[in-house]
This record gives sequence, structure tokens and C-alpha cells, in this order.
Amino acid sequence: MKTKHAIIKSLALTTLVLSISNAYAEDVAESSKPVVEQIVNTLTKLSGGPHKGYRANHAKGIVVQGEFVPAKSAATLSKAVHLQTKPSPVTVRFSDATGVPTIPDADGNAFPKGIAIRFQLPEGEYTDIVSISTNGFPAAKPEDFLGLLNAIAASGPDAAKPTPVEQFLGTHPAALAFVQMPKPAPVSFATEAFYGVNAFKFTNAKGETQYGRYRITPINGAEFLTKEQVAKATPNYLMDELPVRLSKAPAKFKIAVQLADKGDVVNDPTVVWPETRKQVELGTLTLNNVDAEGAKFEKATMFNPLVLVDGIDASEDPILLARPAAYAVSYGRRLQE
Repeated sequence: MKTKHAIIKSLALTTLVLSISNAYAEDVAESSKPVVEQIVNTLTKLSGGPHKGYRANHAKGIVVQGEFVPAKSAATLSKAVHLQTKPSPVTVRFSDATGVPTIPDADGNAFPKGIAIRFQLPEGEYTDIVSISTNGFPAAKPEDFLGLLNAIAASGPDAAKPTPVEQFLGTHPAALAFVQMPKPAPVSFATEAFYGVNAFKFTNAKGETQYGRYRITPINGAEFLTKEQVAKATPNYLMDELPVRLSKAPAKFKIAVQLADKGDVVNDPTVVWPETRKQVELGTLTLNNVDAEGAKFEKATMFNPLVLVDGIDASEDPILLARPAAYAVSYGRRLQE
């Protein structure tokens, strides 16, 4: 007959084995899911979520309304309807990074900032631009981006050195360069520049095609807080500042496309093109007011960079092609919460 101590020891061992088995089963089950779903799951884990009703990434944001007026040069690049002569109403969402809906705006983890622009087109149609405040991305493929996120998730304070994320960064120079970027806090969302890290193919009325990436630049130039100002910034300073700014005057941006030159890589967002590449101005984005129904709009809306119109096509960039699927996973969960 087993002693009480032996029984307890046996039960403890059984519990440990079951715990390990369950953890293994969960890992196997997770790894069998589509990569885009795993990305959303890991982003949710990193943010301490799920956070009911919020995006898995860029959860904290503000929605504004305005107008886009195309420049004459836009039609030389693309025959897209919103790049011809008529202005288009727009709805724009600015956001902080991460899935934490209460992240302080000046927190380094709230970098990069995001911008999503919805152009309202005739007959109820629309097209979107979705960009971030960094020129470049940390991964060329969804699998590598998931690897980075998983490495971060596994690198808690008790992780052995070198931590999983240190090991990952040691073998992925693009990810290392990305995380080492300066993380300046903008004075306002209206003073931040944004970049389309993915390339698109633009076709004009003559059938001429060129690849390019979006550039969205504040007309009055980018402005950032000093270290002293960052230290004093309130948690919601960007969200509070923009309504005040727009109540006084519109905020304006130039939207342009940086063109790929012969030999430039167009299907890898980790490859940044030289600043010497030609840019074609698409037009002026003018933001007039905060959307009074912004909270309702952002919960019910999924911005999609692949909702395209004639004259603009996707490149074969794996990150670009995966983005709508990842957004859809997050969107579906948001609507159910």
C-alpha cells in the first residue's frame, strides 16, 4: 500500500505530466492555425487582452473627417477615379501601436503611429490607404513577423539570457534595425509623417505602369516633442490635442508616391528605397473635424489596403497580401465582443 506521502507525490507527478501534456496540446493546436490568426492571437497576448471591442493592434485611436483634392500630376501616375479631378470626402483614423487601448500616447511602445484613410467614391464605393510612421517594416514575410512576436512574448523578465527575442534579433537584421529605430513622440498626429511600407502597381490611362509606395507628409513639416516635453506629456495628449487643433484650423498633408527605380525590390517591406527616388504628388489631404461618431465608426469599420480601384493593383509583397486576412480575424472578434 502506498504511503500518504507517496500518493501525494504520485498525484503531483500526474498533475505535472497532465499540465505539460495540455500545454503541448495547446501549442500544437495553436501552431496548426493560419499564420495570420496566430499573429492576432500573439498580439492579443502581448497586450494583456482580449480587450473587448478593440483592435488587436493599433487599438487606441481617433477618427476625423475631411477631403482629398487630387493634384494634376496624380493622373499621370494612375487612372484611379479618386486621382483625377474631383475631390473625395475622406474619413481618417490615427492610432497608437499595440493592442492596449489605454497606452500612453508618448510611450515608446505606442510607436509606430498609424494612419488609415478611407476615400469615399461614387456609388457608395471606397478605397483605403493604411500606413505607419516608419519607413520600413521588421519582417519580409508573415511567418517572420509571427516569429518576432512570439520571441517577444517568450522573453519575460525571467527568461534566460540570451532571451528568445535577443536570439531572434541576432539572426534577423531587418527586425533589429526596426526595433532600434528612434521613437520620437509627435507634437500632434497632424505633425507626423507616414509611410506606405508596401508597394502597389499604378497604371495610368495610357497603360503605363510603375510601382510605388505612399508618402503622407504634413504640409507644415513634422514636429516632435523634446525629452522634457515627453516626460510631462499626459497619457492622452495626442487624442486631446487634435480636436483643439482642428477647431482652430484644418490640418493638411501631402499624399505622394515614391517610385521604384529599375532594380528596386518591390515585394519586401524591409527594403527601404533611397530618398533620391522620384516622388509623384497625388494631392492634398485636408482634415477638418473630429468625427462625433468616431468610436462607433472605428469599431464597425475594417480598413483594407487591398480594397483597390482600377488603376491601382497590389504587388506580390507577402506582408501586404496577408494584412487583410489578419485584419479580418481581429475585426470578426471585435464585432462579437
